[in-house]
Amino acid sequence: MAGQTAAFTPFRADRRYGSAFPPAPRSAEDFVFAPHGAAGRRLGCLSDAEMNFARCAAKLRSLRAGSGQLREELNLLLDKLLSENYNRTFEANSNIKSEDVCSLLKHVSSLVPLSQEHLVVKLCQLVHRLLTQLRIIMDEKMLDGLLSYTAGALKACGAWTHSDILLAIATLAYGNGCRCRQHLGDLLDEDGVLRRYSSPSQPNIELRQVALTCLANVCLKMPGKPPLDDHLRSTCLEIFLNTLQSPRPADTDELFYCLLIKAALKGLQFCFCEKSRSAGEDLGSTLALLKRFMFMGAPGVSVEWPPVLYPTPLPQYECFATPQPDDAPSAPPKDATLPGKTSGNKKKKSRGKGKKTSPEESRGNDEEEDDQVARPSPQKGVKGEGETKGSAPFLYPSWKRISSDSEISDSEGSAQNKLRFRQGRVRQGALLSLLSLVRGLEKRTLYGYWSSFIPDSPSGGPPPLTLVTVILKDSSPKVRLCALQVLSAMLEGSRQFLAVAEDTASPRTSYTPLSFTLAAAVRELHRDLSLAVMAESSPQTLTQVIKCLAHLVTVAPYHRLRPGLLGPLWKQMRPLVRHRDVNVRVAVLTLYGALVMTQAPLPEIQLLLQQPEGSSGAESPLSWRKRDLGTSPSGTPLAPSQKASCTNSPCAPPTPGEQEVRSVPWLIRFCVSLVTHPGEDQSDGEGRGAGGGAALEHASVRVEALQVMSRLVRGYFSIVQAHLFEVVQVSTRCLGETDPSIQLHGTKLLEELGTAILQQYKAENNVPEDLRVPESQVLMFWSDILSGPLNRVLQNGEHWMVQASACDTLASILPQVFSQLPEKTKLMCITVLLGLAYSDKCLVRTAAVGALGLYVMFPCLGEDVMFLADTANALLAALEDPSRNVRFKASWCLGNLTDTLIVNMQNIGLEFQEEISDMLLLKMLHKATRATSDKDKVKYNAVRTLGNLLHFLRQSQVTRSVFRRPLEEAVHALVKAIQSDAIMKVRWNACCALGNAFRNPALALDSAPWSRDAFSSLCHVVTSCTNFKVRIKSAAALAVPNRRSCYGDTEQFSHVWRSLATPLDNTEDANDFLEYRFSASLRRTLSQALLHLLGVSQSQDMPSLGESLSGEEGIGIKEHLINYVGAKEIQREDEEEKDVGEERFTPQQRVGGLQQLVLRLKGLKAEGEWQAEEERGMEAVVRFLEDLLKTCEEL
Repeated sequence: MAGQTAAFTPFRADRRYGSAFPPAPRSAEDFVFAPHGAAGRRLGCLSDAEMNFARCAAKLRSLRAGSGQLREELNLLLDKLLSENYNRTFEANSNIKSEDVCSLLKHVSSLVPLSQEHLVVKLCQLVHRLLTQLRIIMDEKMLDGLLSYTAGALKACGAWTHSDILLAIATLAYGNGCRCRQHLGDLLDEDGVLRRYSSPSQPNIELRQVALTCLANVCLKMPGKPPLDDHLRSTCLEIFLNTLQSPRPADTDELFYCLLIKAALKGLQFCFCEKSRSAGEDLGSTLALLKRFMFMGAPGVSVEWPPVLYPTPLPQYECFATPQPDDAPSAPPKDATLPGKTSGNKKKKSRGKGKKTSPEESRGNDEEEDDQVARPSPQKGVKGEGETKGSAPFLYPSWKRISSDSEISDSEGSAQNKLRFRQGRVRQGALLSLLSLVRGLEKRTLYGYWSSFIPDSPSGGPPPLTLVTVILKDSSPKVRLCALQVLSAMLEGSRQFLAVAEDTASPRTSYTPLSFTLAAAVRELHRDLSLAVMAESSPQTLTQVIKCLAHLVTVAPYHRLRPGLLGPLWKQMRPLVRHRDVNVRVAVLTLYGALVMTQAPLPEIQLLLQQPEGSSGAESPLSWRKRDLGTSPSGTPLAPSQKASCTNSPCAPPTPGEQEVRSVPWLIRFCVSLVTHPGEDQSDGEGRGAGGGAALEHASVRVEALQVMSRLVRGYFSIVQAHLFEVVQVSTRCLGETDPSIQLHGTKLLEELGTAILQQYKAENNVPEDLRVPESQVLMFWSDILSGPLNRVLQNGEHWMVQASACDTLASILPQVFSQLPEKTKLMCITVLLGLAYSDKCLVRTAAVGALGLYVMFPCLGEDVMFLADTANALLAALEDPSRNVRFKASWCLGNLTDTLIVNMQNIGLEFQEEISDMLLLKMLHKATRATSDKDKVKYNAVRTLGNLLHFLRQSQVTRSVFRRPLEEAVHALVKAIQSDAIMKVRWNACCALGNAFRNPALALDSAPWSRDAFSSLCHVVTSCTNFKVRIKSAAALAVPNRRSCYGDTEQFSHVWRSLATPLDNTEDANDFLEYRFSASLRRTLSQALLHLLGVSQSQDMPSLGESLSGEEGIGIKEHLINYVGAKEIQREDEEEKDVGEERFTPQQRVGGLQQLVLRLKGLKAEGEWQAEEERGMEAVVRFLEDLLKTCEEL
């Protein structure tokens, strides 16, 4: 970098030129400047702009700094370059290269001295024009050189040039703020030019606007580049806020003032684009400013805006409560934002008819901000702001209708139109800034300001000014679109906040709870957005309204609200499914998908799905395909070819054979029709095929329809299963198409069907057999699918996402049905999955491995040793995969495979164990041990695998030297996992794994070198771990060995006893309230483990046991054992959450076990030198147990 920077140091030989680029000496042999290089095209093939650029550039390259006619020639050539339009929008095939432009600007800056102010101005104008219109990206050296030149020009040239110089700096700094640090320090200090010109005291409004634009461009962060330094960003933010807070100067034209405010708002938007950057302490005042400019120029709004918005206290929602300032009132000043009176004396007409702006001016103004507004991709037939058709007058407030031409002159009308346009841009800028701020704020902070932007209920007087006001009443579709984006951003991620909303109970009269307020807000949003759907005429804005409704439906807790919200919305969307704009149709389907997915199954949605099609009184969504064949949906006559296509429509007047179709829920039938049948001919030409005939619907519409069907299957399968045949037909047809997106969502629909059937057959779901899909029908379904279409997709590696989804589909086969498939089909499934487990694509490998992990648990495959061996090898290879997702799936599947090994060992016995090769077991031990060093998601399955493998090993294997070291490494990996700081799931799985290993009698715990470490780790976590589930698992593992010798010597046995007895007294001490629900399970497991130790104890253990039970510790132990053995704990079990790893006994079984324990201990005989001490301890233990037994029998 040092060498590169040195190349652009100022040329000191001639200071009067002041250029950052020294002039390059030339000779007659020098290569003449050509924009396209040696291999470029001939000048005769260039466009006019390119030829002019090439000629002027060549002449400029030939100029020398000392020539006598330099000034005149520079002036003439710069004028020629400035006279051309280089915009790529008009010259799409422009071949002026970036390096040619940079080379030209570098050379010209070395020729133009700072003393020639007119030439400096023209050079700055050329920099702005070329870089903006040709979208030139400069390297760091070029940027630094031009910035040095322009910064020097600001100091050396007169004030009249500063506007153009600042415009050039703004162009250079666009998205390059991080690369302009050394120059910004001088420009933004106390006496810096940018700070001085952007100050509210600056009288020149044009200079002020350009300076603010320059600062805004500095704050813009481009993707992949570092952000601006915090102190520079804070300085810019302070300048923008001061500009917005300052009143409009009295002598300033309102048009120029709008440009000034728009520049400040753009800077504010760029500042807030960084999530790490928030408004901080100025949040309330910033929101107040943005809310004020949201309504700038809105007719009828004349209010006294509050300087600060204060958050609403949320005491009922403590987890998201924000600290309230000391001087904040108890409620936000909503009453201060009441709209003023609306003028009603003038004649009105629908909006869109009174604009006088010329098409050229409108186009230029629109291009100015189009790149700043995020909106749906434009489709054909979408009209601009001045071209939208007027709707019914009663749907619009009076201030949305522009005054008639008869009341104003043409010049006045043009000025008013320009002012309205500029004010609309200000409102749009305020909303975009608010959008950036909302996206960067923490949700818990944002919730306090909801009431300032979202209405909670319709009021009797004038409604408050909120985002909904803009959505319903603003005259600009772009402004309404931005307001909808802000509302969607506020709703996004608010499910937890809105979860407390409820209005099923009667509201309290003393105060309004937060739950009722939020429920009222949800209802008001439903009402207002439904009004917006009716009133909206812009397809782009209508699309955003529907998307906003989908966001609302996704986060609102309808199961806690009074019914009646979803039905009207459901019916209101039905006419829009035939909207001419494809984006609107897709948005409507997205909303239906949200309706059938949210809190499914909802009774209200179930009724709507089962409702007969004609009962609503509204037009059927398919009626436009069943209308008179001579007209289109818009009422225009159809061509003969179009009539023929309508004749073949599947929704033509029904025949007697189609009566059964009428019983299909309308949404299913409509989605099936969208996917499989030709679409209606659209005015934008979307519906025609390549040959002019009928074509299928737009691909995005078909994909969204398939997604709606998938969500229907997931949430309302009890309704869909009656029409399983139709849904399967749709998915089968999709698999045979060539469009990969249709294939993908067809396979996803199949996967949802298979998963829904699997859920029906799960025992824990308790679905009656007569309500399930019959097994014979499921077998027929999978036989048809696997016989052709799905098989072809699985073997087509061209579209790997479809292939991965097909693997997921194979994983959803019902195990009972898989066993009944033909052997050829089963072999095909296994072979394909094993092959795809080695695919080149990560997603395919993940899906194939996941499917194999489910297949190993199928009863018909679990005993197939060859299949298990092949699958194990594939999974072991996947454990070494570079992708973390593949390794996670492989570890989970390997855990499932070893679970199957344990089940077969218990059911079949030694015969099955001997069929698994030693080499395979060694490989599994080694790879699983290595996997315990991986990420936590891999680790918690790896320790589960190790526990199963240690349980599975035979005596002949454990004694072999080749197994000794892997076995010890596996146990040490489990011990390390228990003692690590990994997630709790890793630790309790490791405890379970050690308990699983203890069940293997071949491991010889009494003599194993790793035994003491294993017991010590379990004893440590059972007393010290803060997570109760880990303590439960460790206590259960300590109670697994069924022989006294497994616990080692007397010292180790006593250590285990103390580790189990001590935690009994602090099971109520939970740092996290969520752990408290496991406290009863922990007490039961500890009590059961203590009785187990007493059951295996021998005479040498009696002294330590007697000492523990006869002291103060014994009193606490006795109390807990009484609760465990007696009926008191049994009554509590129904109220506590059940936990795994704990054996359940009836009170009679526990008392019987206690009686047998007393008889056993009485039969023990003490021997040796410690006989007397052992007998005293034994008497104390027996006395303790007899008292315990007596107390329990009396309960």
